Amino acid sequence: MATLEYIHYVPHRPEFNEGEVKWVPDKAVRSVNRLPQIFRQNGEPWREVNLWALEMARNREVKLCTVMSAMEHLHKYCDWLERIDPPVDWRHFPQTKAERVLVRYRGHLIDERDADALKPSTITARMNAVIRFYRFASGRNFISRQAPKWQDRQVVVPYFDTAGFQRTMTRVTTDLSIPNRARPGLRLEDGLLPLAQMHKLDLLQFAHHKASPELCLMLMTGFFTGSRLGTIITLRTAALDNAVRDPALRGMWLVKAGPGTGISTKFDVSGDLMIPDQLIAHLRAYVSSRRHLDRVIKAADADKSFVFLTRFSAPYKVTSIDREMVDLRRAGQAAGLKFMQKFKFHQTRATYGTWLMMLCLEVSSVKASIEFVKKAMLHKHEATTFGYVTFIEKTKVSVEIENAFAESFMGLSTRLNGPKGT
Repeated sequence: MATLEYIHYVPHRPEFNEGEVKWVPDKAVRSVNRLPQIFRQNGEPWREVNLWALEMARNREVKLCTVMSAMEHLHKYCDWLERIDPPVDWRHFPQTKAERVLVRYRGHLIDERDADALKPSTITARMNAVIRFYRFASGRNFISRQAPKWQDRQVVVPYFDTAGFQRTMTRVTTDLSIPNRARPGLRLEDGLLPLAQMHKLDLLQFAHHKASPELCLMLMTGFFTGSRLGTIITLRTAALDNAVRDPALRGMWLVKAGPGTGISTKFDVSGDLMIPDQLIAHLRAYVSSRRHLDRVIKAADADKSFVFLTRFSAPYKVTSIDREMVDLRRAGQAAGLKFMQKFKFHQTRATYGTWLMMLCLEVSSVKASIEFVKKAMLHKHEATTFGYVTFIEKTKVSVEIENAFAESFMGLSTRLNGPKGT
């Protein structure tokens, strides 16, 4: 299995001294911290891809997170190359179209999309990243420019300028690109559905016994705060210490998140995470546990403030959680929890949002409910929040509410219907 590793790249240049060549650091070229690099199953680096990553990372107009995202897609492509039978080289482009490596990979991705194994947006981004690499490889003569890789075609896209006049622009695409087509039926954020209440409780109970304490606590945080995984893995111990009680909701705490807090949010939205009493008690107990403190002691100074640290005393990455989720899903299916076959971590957010919106709509108007849920879930756009209203209205959703959690929201009606500013 191919591996994706992150290195600290320090550029060097050759110096000739008395007939000897020495490599010394080149201070004229900037170094790159956490440069992603792909290594094959046999330990050999995929040099062409790694060079592509380096050139992107040294371009000041390209963000490092963009490079990481592209390399994650190429890592999955490399995995596929090493798994298929019979094996095929990444430069295999015979005249028979069906045998070309990219055509076969495109078919594999479409199968993954149709089986609900990957989101349509992920499939589109993965194929686009692979094509971008091949354009680079062709330009550098790593692969023959005459090889029948794909057929370019021009697409005319209409748009309106700032003055209101209709314009058109031309972009180049290929016959290998995969359109981002959403699956049919009503779905919520990122095309996912909420989890049934009984399944949620079964999952948390199973995770308590079979998953790591960290993943179990992350799942609880997702289900009972609606936070994204990127927010959860950046929670800080100081944020828990500085949490304040919500003056309007009994049993609820508010934790600041967004720019300036060290807690990441999508689109850098600022706001407060609403955390119930029971959950914040679990989080604080974990932070003061021997397991967590042992990891903090070994962590770098910049990482000691994280609530969640890996067994290597490093901050969690989304990819590391994804790997643990794969193991949890397999164990769940083996234990008879069939619903876990397609369970994604982000469904914790969809489940929370659906529950919260249903509760709000029972006690207040649609407008007030949308405003409240938008703030609670740190949505940037109101349209995203409105999707929960549409989903509830057009589907028969029945979510039982646990008494302990419902009690945390006593007084919700007063807060929603009270005068603004209270």
